[in-house]
Amino acid sequence: MATADLLVIIFDLILRQIPIAYWKVFWFIVRVPVCNVHAFLLYAVTDCSVWFTVTFTFDRFVAICCQKLKTNYCTERTAAVVLGAVIVLSCLKNTFWYFMFTGGYLLSNSPWFCWARSGTRFSLVWGFGEFLQYLIIPVIPFVLILLFNISTIRYVLVDSRARRRLRGPSSGESGRDPEMESRRKSLILLLVISGNFITLWAVHAIFVVWFRLAGLIPSWNYPEFAIGELGYMLQILSCCTNTALYAVTQTKFRQQFKEVVKSPISMIVKCIQRRGF
Repeated sequence: MATADLLVIIFDLILRQIPIAYWKVFWFIVRVPVCNVHAFLLYAVTDCSVWFTVTFTFDRFVAICCQKLKTNYCTERTAAVVLGAVIVLSCLKNTFWYFMFTGGYLLSNSPWFCWARSGTRFSLVWGFGEFLQYLIIPVIPFVLILLFNISTIRYVLVDSRARRRLRGPSSGESGRDPEMESRRKSLILLLVISGNFITLWAVHAIFVVWFRLAGLIPSWNYPEFAIGELGYMLQILSCCTNTALYAVTQTKFRQQFKEVVKSPISMIVKCIQRRGF
């Protein structure tokens, strides 16, 4: 998730939004014929970022609610297979845009920032690809995340009541319940990440659908430019917050990060000690 989010920041914010905002400085980009490659990479990593969030939500759902499936599913090998499948499918799906766009940059803050090939913008192929883009991001992820979250919350609430009854005064057990505390932490992290995704993507999703409908229905007005700017900003922000949330909430993540930071320092200290300084 962190890698995909970082790539979105590079391909969307640095290589797309900044040149659009400061087009007088980056005017030379219109002469660089790589926009279709840029679009392919941008949409592919965006798909990965979104679907990694969905797979994370499903992973927490299995870990909390499906104890029998957890043993076989929650493994490093399964994680590698799932992440690899998401990457491959995202690349295959977005190859479509490489052939629909030209290499020329439009330098306009619209859903499609490249010049389209002649005769393709209003073709059935373009319409199908655009419909698929809106359906896969973010409609289906929204539905799946809500479904998994509701199922997880329901399971945790029912199981919590059952465990409290079993651990009541009559059972002779009291004190902390480590299992429920672990589930509660996982549930909080799950809700924060998925809620963050839905909230920050909602404005962009509404703007993109509204923008396209305005082009198809003569009586509709195009959305305000400020709404699009806000949607793009929140969408990019969603790719920054997940990694920060992991750093704050996950003990193992913080420990590994500390080890990465300490490793070069310890190597320098050892070298100094060997040289006798």
